[in-house]
Order: sequence, then C-alpha cells, then structure tokens
Amino acid sequence: MAELLRMPEIATGTDEATLVSWPIEVAAEFTESDVIAVVETAKAVVDVEAGRAGVLVRTLVEPGTDVKVGAPIALIAGVGETLGEVDEVLRSLSSDAPAEPAPVPAAAAPALAAPPADLARIFASPLARRMAREGGLALADLTGTGLGGRIVRRDVERALARKSAPASAPAPAPAAASVEPAADLPEGATAVPHTRLRRLIATRLTESKRTIPHFALRASIEVDDLLALRARINEVSDVKVSVNDLVIKAVAAAHLAVPDANVIWTDEAMVRFAGVDIAVAIAAPAGLVTPVIRGVERLSLTALARTVRGLVERAGSGQLRQAELEGGSTTVTNLGRFGTEEFTAIINPPHSSILSVGAIAKRPVVLDSGEITARSTMNVVLSVDHRAIDGVLAAEWMRALTQAFRTPLTLLV
Repeated sequence: MAELLRMPEIATGTDEATLVSWPIEVAAEFTESDVIAVVETAKAVVDVEAGRAGVLVRTLVEPGTDVKVGAPIALIAGVGETLGEVDEVLRSLSSDAPAEPAPVPAAAAPALAAPPADLARIFASPLARRMAREGGLALADLTGTGLGGRIVRRDVERALARKSAPASAPAPAPAAASVEPAADLPEGATAVPHTRLRRLIATRLTESKRTIPHFALRASIEVDDLLALRARINEVSDVKVSVNDLVIKAVAAAHLAVPDANVIWTDEAMVRFAGVDIAVAIAAPAGLVTPVIRGVERLSLTALARTVRGLVERAGSGQLRQAELEGGSTTVTNLGRFGTEEFTAIINPPHSSILSVGAIAKRPVVLDSGEITARSTMNVVLSVDHRAIDGVLAAEWMRALTQAFRTPLTLLV
C-alpha cells in the first residue's frame, strides 16, 4: 500500500529538521532496517530507519531543505506494488487530509497533508509492541516515526525517556526566516537571526533556572600529583590524555563512591542509575552541545580519551547522533584552557548536577605545618539540583571527587 513518509519528531520539542540526504535511490527497494533518510536537528544528525520493507517511489524534498515535523518528504510503496500514475496517487493520498495541512517547503513536490489518525488500527513493529508493553506504555499514546506513522523502536525509547524525565517547557515559536533591524538600532549594528540551536539552548537554560532549585559547592583541589601522572602516561601512550579526561574519570569515581548522587529527579520518582554516563560540554561551531559518554567507570583512561576526541571531532563536523545527546545524570564543563579560574554553570536538564572546571594555576597553599608554599591547584564548582541531591550528599560527593584527585593512581584501576 502506498504511503507518505513524513518528517519524524527526532527529539521532544523539535518542530522542524533539515533533510540531509537520501541514502536510497528512487525506485530502489529497502528492508525494514535500512536507513531511508538522513535528517539533521539543531544538535544532531539522525538516521531514519524504514520500519518495514518497501520501495522509494518519489522523494518530495530536496537535500538541504528545512521541513516541518509531520510534513511529507517521500512517497513509499510496497515491494512489487503497482501504483499507476504517481501524481494521481499523491492527489489521492491528500484527498482525506485535514482542512489546514502542515506547510511543506517550496522545494518539495505536491503539498500534502497528514491523513487523519486511524485509532482503530495502530501500526507498530513487533519489537516496539513488546517494549511498550514491558514499559507500561499504551500504543495509542505514542507517535510513530516509521513509514506511514508506524511505531518503531526509537519511538518507544523516546517515550520511555520522556516518562522518566521532568516535564519540559513548551517549545518556543519558530524563528522568522529573517529579522528586520529595529528602528532604534545603533548605527552600524546589525540584527542576526537566532539559529535553531541558539534558541534551543536558550529555552533549555531558561527552563533549568526556572524549574530547578540550584545550589553550588566550591572546592580548590591540589593537582600536582595528577599532573605528574598525566605526564608519565603521555610519555608512553599513543593516545594523549588531557586534564579533562582525568576530570571525567574522577567524576565517575565520585559517582561510584557516592551512588546516591547518580540520580535524576522526575515528577513521579527518583531515577537511580547503575552505570556512570557523563555528558561533556563541547563548543561546536554551531553552538554548545553535550554528548554523553556511556559507562565511564568501565573505560580505561586511553579509551576514554579516544571517545572524547571522537565526540569533539564529530561535534565539529555536525555528525553527532541524537542518541549521543541523551542520558546521563551529570555534565562536565571546562573553561580552564581559556584561563577562567572559576565559574558556576547552569544544570543541563534532566541532569541533577554539573561540574564547572577552572584553570590550573600555581597558588599559595598553607601546609599543616603552617608553612606557605606554591602548589598547582584547580577550582571546581558543583551546581546541584536540590530536589534530587541534598547539601550533605553533595558535600560527600565533593569530598569523594577531591580524594580521587589527590590519589590519581586510583583512576587507573
């Protein structure tokens, strides 16, 4: 049966995405697991899987086009299906559309609207049905992003993530394509339209400050032993380890020592994690992104360094995947290389904390003997969600982090 492939909602609150490419040629057959389209959101590139076998009859959107979520991007048919005149099929599919169809970019072929949802028959893959049943989700409450609205695995995974995450603020209205300079704009100044990523960052940080009761703890940590260990490792390793790699390992060690801090708050329950997944803030050309490193406690230091380098490279080229931007309970953000001595960051929802790392510098330290000497120290600030982590628990975590820095050899075992 001929169907329309529509732009899926890649991430909650995303109202449009860019069609990057068509990996499958027109008239080519594809299987259920084939990637039929590649799309890009403000933060990530996403492969859209077919969900079932079929034939790509016609693409309706050219690569590089911004498309509203739900708008048609291709016409799909079953393998061996005879359609006849394609234009007539497209008109037929649009005949049952609502009165106000979703807009389609000018580059797209015939403007088509979504057919009304058939609540009596819900299309879902067997795996999606099982995952929904085990997760306590009703298929009728899910939005399918597979062919013809078919519910596939990623739809259930996204719904389960939303179920365990705090409710987010509604997405802002889409930005206008251009911005006219204000009448009172100073001479020589220009008005630059916001990018989708900048609007997303603004929305999330505003939501964070409005809904999360922040408090912060500060520590000044001696890191001479840590720097000496890093120098020794880099003498023999073909993968250069950065200070930030060691910080990430120390955060994982603190989470293992104080597991009650490895949590996130949701409206229904506190979610506790068994493994340690840590997001790392990366300044990409398009804006700040926070990909998540999975299972940091299981990674060797060199494996962690390779992982971080890969994320930085793909963030720079805009090749991060949406799944890499989801999960975890804490974030590490480091401005030390810019000479910033100390700063306090805003928590990245739904995380319960974020560690801000400042520059390492020689500073005076008073020893137990009363003698004053110069030591390499690093200032860190932990911003905490007070709903999930109390002050005493946060202090225990900070003590564990400090201990990890003071005994850096423990980060290697």
